[in-house]
Amino acid sequence: MLIPDIDVFEERAAIVQYEGGLSRAVAEDRAAQEQGFRNADHYWQVLADYVVNRKLS
Repeated sequence: MLIPDIDVFEERAAIVQYEGGLSRAVAEDRAAQEQGFRNADHYWQVLADYVVNRKLS
């Protein structure tokens, strides 16, 4: 089961964007992948489902 960690995600995306000179979208994809998600869209979907349903699927 993947558990989104928004603090780690946001911090890692910012570091990758700034230090790597990458776009925010690419940085978010990489940050999501480091947590085991396919990409940022998958990360945000799991997080949204958790917020709405109050449980991880």
